[in-house]
Amino acid sequence: MPFTVDSARNIFPNTLSADAVPALTARFNQLSAEDQLAWIWFAYLEMGKTVTVAAPGAANMQFAEPTLDEIKQMNFQEQSQVMCDLANHADTPICRTYATWTPNIKLGFWYRLGEWMEQGIVAPIPEGYKLSANANAVLTTLQGLDSGQQITVLRNTVLDMGFDTAKMSNFTRVSEPVAPPTEMSKRTKVDIAGVTNPVVLSYMNLLNANDFDELIKLFAEDGALQPPFKRPIVGKDAVLKFFFEECPNLKLAPERGITEPAEDDYTQIKVTGKVQTPWFGAGVGMNMSWRFLLNSENKIFFVAIDLLASPKELLNLAR
Repeated sequence: MPFTVDSARNIFPNTLSADAVPALTARFNQLSAEDQLAWIWFAYLEMGKTVTVAAPGAANMQFAEPTLDEIKQMNFQEQSQVMCDLANHADTPICRTYATWTPNIKLGFWYRLGEWMEQGIVAPIPEGYKLSANANAVLTTLQGLDSGQQITVLRNTVLDMGFDTAKMSNFTRVSEPVAPPTEMSKRTKVDIAGVTNPVVLSYMNLLNANDFDELIKLFAEDGALQPPFKRPIVGKDAVLKFFFEECPNLKLAPERGITEPAEDDYTQIKVTGKVQTPWFGAGVGMNMSWRFLLNSENKIFFVAIDLLASPKELLNLAR
């Protein structure tokens, strides 16, 4: 077998990902809990000037409502303590509950808290509060990123809060209602300049339609998917779980690509384009690449999803 998952990660090695995102996330994680919470608030306000955050749907929020109602009944000091506990990964009932939520529920939770802070329902950042020098430097760096990278950093900052799931026995992720696939008559088809492979085209079309049960059929049994800045997810069951938890209602807009033969009748294909998430307005597109490695049976053995370093990377299709 010419490829392993590790060796497959090296296809199209000239792809430049947005390394500023994990670097800035790491700097954020080094801030104190108080600075992290203030930073999220200031970033939320700053991004609100240029990026529209979409209100969470009721289906996503039903799992967070009991916790939000509990926080709503607390006094300001108790509310501040809850938020500090989340940032400190404390072992509390709320932190344990938070840890079981999917990314969409966590984003909705903080969206609601942000609304309530503005309305005076939840403890606000004290009037006149100033970020520490370190936190301000992290915020300044965020302001210099493009909008797609900004929303990724903001997402990362809240995902890792709460109790450490590795320390939880019998950990079970809360399952959101399954987004039904788009009706056949309402589905759209992508057109990718330079790419005609039906598997790659179907990958984009099925993901756009939330048709994950059909999408996973495009993968080899030992197929793998590598999300941005993470280790590969290996095996069809694990990849399908990722699609259901992380990918509902994404809008992929691939633009162009390149196809090359690889060893032992494998084929490698790189596609670049944009992705919109349901959490941010249509004006915010993340510059992405997809690096596919298809086996001799035209099944997906590996696909890496990269958040690109800059818009000009959309044109970089070099091997």
